[in-house]
Amino acid sequence: MTIRRRFLSAAALVPLALLLGASGPVPEALPASPGDVAPATTPGVAPAHAEGTGSAPGVSVGEGTEASAVAPQGAEQAGAAGVVVEPGMVPPSPVPSRLKAPPMAKLQSMPRALDLLARAKLQGERLVVKEKDGHERVLTVDPVLQASLTKILRDYEVPYGAAVVLEPSTGKVLALAEHSAAQPELRGLPYRAVFPAASIFKIVTGSALLEAGVTPSMEECFHGGKRRLTERHLEDSERDGACYSLALAMGKSANVIFAKLTQKHLTADALRHMAARFRFNREIAFPVPMDVSLAAVPDDGFDLANTGAGFGDIYLSPLHGALMASVAANDGRWVDPVLMEPEHGPLLPAEGERVLTPEAAKALTDMLEETVTHGTARAIFRERNFRVDNAVGKTGTLADRAPFRDYSWFVGFAPRDNPRVAVAALIVNDPKWRIRGTWLGREALRLGLERVPAPLEVTAPAASAGTP
Repeated sequence: MTIRRRFLSAAALVPLALLLGASGPVPEALPASPGDVAPATTPGVAPAHAEGTGSAPGVSVGEGTEASAVAPQGAEQAGAAGVVVEPGMVPPSPVPSRLKAPPMAKLQSMPRALDLLARAKLQGERLVVKEKDGHERVLTVDPVLQASLTKILRDYEVPYGAAVVLEPSTGKVLALAEHSAAQPELRGLPYRAVFPAASIFKIVTGSALLEAGVTPSMEECFHGGKRRLTERHLEDSERDGACYSLALAMGKSANVIFAKLTQKHLTADALRHMAARFRFNREIAFPVPMDVSLAAVPDDGFDLANTGAGFGDIYLSPLHGALMASVAANDGRWVDPVLMEPEHGPLLPAEGERVLTPEAAKALTDMLEETVTHGTARAIFRERNFRVDNAVGKTGTLADRAPFRDYSWFVGFAPRDNPRVAVAALIVNDPKWRIRGTWLGREALRLGLERVPAPLEVTAPAASAGTP
């Protein structure tokens, strides 16, 4: 019996002492805000890419920080008062270069006072945080799911890993699992936007292309560009030996196609607008402070196309990744995450803010389904005894060379047509690794669906058939 099957068969029986994912006392004399997780200043990092990659650290900004002294193209003027900038169009702080200053190099633990999950105690079947004034707050986190995912991360001794599960319709957070074998005292990974977004940013680019009139079935031909792009890859050429539809390009994470379509159909402002709608460069309301996921979108040319393919300076937190997947699950609406159970009555589905039209959200879902059926996650989701039917999602990978860090992502939701759970999974591996983000994301979906069963269908008794 493999280690995978040993712990999965016993997942429901794991000790609840593993709930919080804490592996020791949390240092108290650490930065008091996520904004103190400063970008790294160590130069000389030259990543190599297995798929498209994003790359800008998401460092939180404290209150009162000015957005920018320079407005982007298309910003509206507000007279002598200055420039009015649409939220998210300008990064709220400088975006570090992933090649020269990857922020993960200076990742620090979240202070215990801010880490509600680390402070929570199990009361019956719920996790409860008791405040200094005696008031108790019940968390939405499912203790069994939290323990199961934490056990996976620990059993496989991942250097850095996080798995987030939430209910897309309400934003209810069901799991915020994390573990670091490299830094056992580290806490707060689900909220840190210090990880390159990699090909997860293709969700934003794909949405912008849909809005620009590109259909999922529209084909583009290409050659090369699997790991990195050059300007020659963007030229239509006799060397273009393969053609993919936009949907298949999403599933197979075809960098060249996304770069070429960005160059042909998108402006910088179109990509900035869509990134802002998906909450890049914007704060996300949550009881635990979250880093702002930063996205630097160049003005034009090859750099813009490169960013559209996922190779730009763009960073993402795992919790934000699950929320991005939830947009398609919610027919194109953004729903803020929820960590506290309401004191009166159940948590109901939220109205949310419109990000995509229902038609565009359906088209995006069709594209994300290709990842699981014909694309980069096909083998993992077809594994015997561990299948997750009707799942959709997106993978992303990126590797730093010096020091080596292999980032692997999966975000998605299931079931496709009546989503019950949305997930994000991230693992940062050493050269030798045991699991990656796609495998962890599938397990997060599978175990999450077990904890959020499908609603029962109410049918009339047979005896009442034909009764008016």
